[in-house]
Amino acid sequence: MKIHEFQAKQLLRDAQVAVPDSLVARTADEAAEAFNELGGSFAVVKAQIHAGGRGKGAIKTNPQQRGVQLVKSAQEAAQVAGNLLGNELVTIQTGPEGKTVQQVLVEAGCDIDRELYLGIVIDRARGLPVLMVSSEGGMNIEEVAAKTPELIFKEAFDPDAGLQPYQVRKLCYQVNITGKSVRSADAFMRAMCRLFVELDCSLVEINPLVLTKAGEMIALDAKMTFDDNGLFRHPQLLELRDLAEEDPAEVRAGEAGLSYVQLEGNIGCLVNGAGLAMSTMDIIKLHGGQPANFLDVGGGATKEKVSAAFKIITSDENVEGILVNIFGGIMRCDIIAEGVVAAVREVGLQVPLVVRLEGTNVDKGKEIINSSGLNVITADDLDDAAQKIAAAVKEAA
Repeated sequence: MKIHEFQAKQLLRDAQVAVPDSLVARTADEAAEAFNELGGSFAVVKAQIHAGGRGKGAIKTNPQQRGVQLVKSAQEAAQVAGNLLGNELVTIQTGPEGKTVQQVLVEAGCDIDRELYLGIVIDRARGLPVLMVSSEGGMNIEEVAAKTPELIFKEAFDPDAGLQPYQVRKLCYQVNITGKSVRSADAFMRAMCRLFVELDCSLVEINPLVLTKAGEMIALDAKMTFDDNGLFRHPQLLELRDLAEEDPAEVRAGEAGLSYVQLEGNIGCLVNGAGLAMSTMDIIKLHGGQPANFLDVGGGATKEKVSAAFKIITSDENVEGILVNIFGGIMRCDIIAEGVVAAVREVGLQVPLVVRLEGTNVDKGKEIINSSGLNVITADDLDDAAQKIAAAVKEAA
């Protein structure tokens, strides 16, 4: 689950991590009031969407209008906020359609001496969280990672013991943080690592992380993503969820108990089991097709779940064919077949459908499909199914 920058910064404040003063505004007038309340000679107005690259991003209808802008008066804050609010901001992470800006963060100016980068992720190979720091903070960190990864320094830490002081000193040496700034870095980095573990985060990113001319370390930006599997421990985090920022199909899938991720292809996939779903997508690509989604109905799917899955898949206008690939272990193939038949009849399916069933009650499942009178292509195995759906979509096109 993702949250907005202003929400992440409140969590940082609660964890005693230094962040600038800021106020959220949902109208141009509120932005002007926020500027006056912050009381500085300048401020920064930031579009609040669930995507990075806002500083380089631009409003779709006005490419000169960036997602992050410096303002020097209440009037200017109102003007910038008015240009952002209600419009689509396009960044490197949103795709060409962009995301609608519903609120902005008006943040007090900061006396910046240096910009750095800090991130925390889980290293799956080590089975540990890893703190990453680079002296090359700012809008070009992706380019740094791609072209000069040696400028990103890493320290894995034990989630129970936390980041150790010697690790902070090592990182400070590597990015040339000296003097009293080391003490500020120690408090900042260790608090960040504690927060990452305590809130079951999967990503924390501070870019830019800044050192002020007074030697203090401050989070000038904040991005947080939480492990969905750990949210039951944090009901307060669920209150921060912004459904307007999420894909509507993915929201409906979650409500139906389905694991769904929309992709950019044209062949819809309905599969039981995450591993089998990944294999299905790989084999579709092997035979020249492009998967339109990852969809796992789970091991205990019901007829209603299968029907809901079909509706979600067919709501994607890019889908030109559907592959159902079920291996019945816990799941019975006849239940899947009943769900498929009911869903096809309900949605009035107009694209090719290939069904491959194997496992528990497979013969009964095939009989239900074959006697339905529907235009369904059956397959004997996964390779056969992938070939047939790729060919059917190509022929239909």
